[in-house]
Amino acid sequence: MVFLQKQFYPLCIIFQMTMNTTSPKVQLLYDLCKTTFSNSGLSSSASSQSIQILCSLLDTFTPADVGLKEENPIDDEGHGRVARCTQPITYLHIHECDGFTMCIFCFPTSSVIPLHDHPEMTVFSKVLYGSLHVKSYDWIEPTCIRESTEPGCPQVRLARLVMDKVFTAPCRTSVLYPKSGGNLHCFTAVSPCAVLDVLAPPYREDLGRKCTYYIDYPFSTSGNGAQISNGKEEDYAWLAETETPDDLYMQPGVYVGPPIQV
Repeated sequence: MVFLQKQFYPLCIIFQMTMNTTSPKVQLLYDLCKTTFSNSGLSSSASSQSIQILCSLLDTFTPADVGLKEENPIDDEGHGRVARCTQPITYLHIHECDGFTMCIFCFPTSSVIPLHDHPEMTVFSKVLYGSLHVKSYDWIEPTCIRESTEPGCPQVRLARLVMDKVFTAPCRTSVLYPKSGGNLHCFTAVSPCAVLDVLAPPYREDLGRKCTYYIDYPFSTSGNGAQISNGKEEDYAWLAETETPDDLYMQPGVYVGPPIQV
């Protein structure tokens, strides 16, 4: 018990600062991430308690905490469906180091970040405003691979559906892990929305953390001979790697929230 208290004491102190300091929340988030993550993601001292503390802090975030104003869905609707689909997703960089990335994605209605993975990464996502549909999968273990009948897709790999729901702010922070929690996910904006993300560690292709995109196919398309241990066929899908989608329309923006003292 004494060991555990010493292990988590710094994390608890940082979280308690949210109630006892005038420091911006984004600064507290940075400080907590520095304590929680090593250069390879979760530090050796991190556990479910440190994850919960980080989630509890993220749960308190509002758009104003990162310099955003909530968009008016009525204004967005005025663009029409075709115009909305051509509006870019805006990426706001807050901070990146070897251990983690802090960033924001601002979505116009109907915009999509296609199905993609987060190799050996833990990702925290907090919807700041609006509504976001999330569909996510985890790979089935042991690995199950089939030759695809779809043109141009030589192989597909079996995955289990983890989540297929809409998050509407205010809502709890969601977390995905390297092998659980929906490590492969797709985001679709139901309304104008913004998502604050913490990725640990960041994408880095030279270290094997390359972002790969996928297309999902119903289980019935290649299900012959595959064994399902539990659930229904609709709870599973075959995923095929694909190139970065041409219609992924993203632009960099400028983060105007409180600056971080590193």
